[in-house]
Amino acid sequence: MELRRRALAALQASDIPEKVTLAGAVWSEFATFSISTGDMPEPAGLPGRPSLPPLVSPSSVPMRSPFTTDGRAALIHAICHIEFNAINLALDAIWRFPGLPEGYYRDWAQVAGEEAQHFTLLHELLQTLGHRYGDFPAHDGLWEMCEKTKNDIVARMALVPRTLEARGLDATPLIQARLRKVGAPDALAACGILDVILRDEIGHVAIGNRWYRWLCQQRGLDPATHHVQVGAKHSAPRLKPPFNESARRAAGFSEEEMRWLLEG
Repeated sequence: MELRRRALAALQASDIPEKVTLAGAVWSEFATFSISTGDMPEPAGLPGRPSLPPLVSPSSVPMRSPFTTDGRAALIHAICHIEFNAINLALDAIWRFPGLPEGYYRDWAQVAGEEAQHFTLLHELLQTLGHRYGDFPAHDGLWEMCEKTKNDIVARMALVPRTLEARGLDATPLIQARLRKVGAPDALAACGILDVILRDEIGHVAIGNRWYRWLCQQRGLDPATHHVQVGAKHSAPRLKPPFNESARRAAGFSEEEMRWLLEG
């Protein structure tokens, strides 16, 4: 079986259990796949997703207190939505870009499988609170950046894993601190899941860093300068503190990059 076609089939799936299963198989069965080098036409309707949640602008997503059960459900739903998008982002990185080393596809297959696990853990917890994925509005910022960078793999590596997904490294400890103040069993369970997600996401951002630098080296680009250029070209959000400095360093951000972040 061919890996990139299998990843595309998973990306096209709109049924949640089907997508999770197919994404997991992209990783668990990776050793059985061949990897084609040819271009593949983009089908309509990417990514496949259920009719809910309704997608609204980021400013229209309501803020809710984690000190209420519904507020915690909304918070867990928001993280669940991020992980659902992250499955799609990893699958898109596999099928869309041909002719890369096998290690590139292995790395992103692993990311797809782990993001599917994250989504499953969060969705199971959400259901204990009487809700399911789709019950709250969400925004589409992650996939919008995926669309902007679909014709430029260097920009994709720069702006999805290294910029948007790396924000999760900064945000997760802050979310955990709020949930620990709540102290409810579901809040503490969410903290435990976020421990798993943070550990894995350090690895995912490291993968983005590794392939971004490899691509820059192949093309004679300065990684720091090019990151700023593509960020401006695609209107990437300006990152603001606080930053999880230890997690970012563990994910492979250089001291030069850390200084750029910290000095604003």
